[in-house]
Amino acid sequence: MLFGKRKRIVNRILIVEDEPLTAFDNETMLADAGYEVVATLDRFRDAVEILNEKQVDLILSDVRLRGERTGIELAQVALNKGVPIMFVTGYPPDNASELAVGCLMKPYNERKLKAALKAVDEHLAGEKAKPPKGLELYPVVKAT
Repeated sequence: MLFGKRKRIVNRILIVEDEPLTAFDNETMLADAGYEVVATLDRFRDAVEILNEKQVDLILSDVRLRGERTGIELAQVALNKGVPIMFVTGYPPDNASELAVGCLMKPYNERKLKAALKAVDEHLAGEKAKPPKGLELYPVVKAT
């Protein structure tokens, strides 16, 4: 782009987090950074319902969720729908690179979350992204 910045790919984010304080902090930080938080949920089935009803550009999901289903299962549904997911967890799954665009390790602060989202946005745009410490980016996967 000759003048100005590239338009951001990630604007509408779905937060799926079972820890209420973390969910609230993420929602507040993302709204303050200019993202639209589509919903903040703690269960797999509620997240799938939102994915069926609304446009979502990126899912931020913990691996552990309320109920019997996990963020890993949510990542598979998201992959099949073409919605990228970034795990935000202290315990990334072994197959994270097959399901997610990246994994941000907990704990993290507002600055690190914003930097991670910027890196994910650049990565999704096919640009060379510099991930902050604690973020691992994976090759962008497509449903088969």
